[in-house]
Amino acid sequence: MIPGFVLLGSHLGDPQRRILSPAQLRELTRRMRSVERPTEKRELTEADFRAMGYGREMSLRLLALLSDRDLLDAYVAWGEKRDCHPLTRGDGHYPLLVRKRLGGESPGCFFYKGDPEILDLPMVSLVGSRDLHPENQKFAREAGRQAAKNGMVLVSGNARGADRAAQEGCLEAGGKVISVVADSLVEKPLRKNILYLSLEDYDAPFSAVRAHSRNWVIHTMGKATLVSQCTLGTGGTWSGTTRNLREGWSPVLCFQDGSPASLELARQGAQLVTLSELADLPGLMEEPVSFFSDAFR
Repeated sequence: MIPGFVLLGSHLGDPQRRILSPAQLRELTRRMRSVERPTEKRELTEADFRAMGYGREMSLRLLALLSDRDLLDAYVAWGEKRDCHPLTRGDGHYPLLVRKRLGGESPGCFFYKGDPEILDLPMVSLVGSRDLHPENQKFAREAGRQAAKNGMVLVSGNARGADRAAQEGCLEAGGKVISVVADSLVEKPLRKNILYLSLEDYDAPFSAVRAHSRNWVIHTMGKATLVSQCTLGTGGTWSGTTRNLREGWSPVLCFQDGSPASLELARQGAQLVTLSELADLPGLMEEPVSFFSDAFR
């Protein structure tokens, strides 16, 4: 299934390919785990998919997608010439926290540009609005600087505003950055200390759906997620952060700017932090110790 994730979920340069949606990929993974796999090493057949409960039409569609090996080879080779490579769940550098926290919802395949060993380092995530108030921009930049100071990779979405302010702060302090992009990976410059990740084909253009879905990955990659600025009830930062709080993916540390959004996020479980408190970023990221924990027994 390692090349299978790419064959089933990537357009491979052909926008007309009827690839599987993330939900369909999750369902296929679930069904494959529930049936006995063939003992001999061979290609899957229509009978195998029928045994998983798929009808004839869907079984043939899956087989057709999996048969595009030549297209896959050509697409991967074209991407590698542009420093873009696939990263599937079976690869050693696949981010473990994403797989652990999202489970079956974790992307079957990323494409990346840069040094994949950056994915093996401790990370902290940052999200925020594109149009920042001055104090919120200071918070984002300082978050990036503190990430670098404490040997953590800064994970962001590479968007205007909070993302880029944090990235610049991190890189200027000698740190490393992971940018989960919502536009074409091919067009990103190969830069030292930056790893670009894409949830879809490396040549896929920007889309609002991609911008929305990549927020889940950003929230699940870091040991904690910093929120520099948010708008109450609307926008990708709001939807991603409130889902994080519902799902308990990572601790949420929200800038204490007095906004209605920050107060509501605190009510939902976020921790409000000031600009000066970022100086103790590792301490802010520590899990709280329960009174009933072993430490008190």
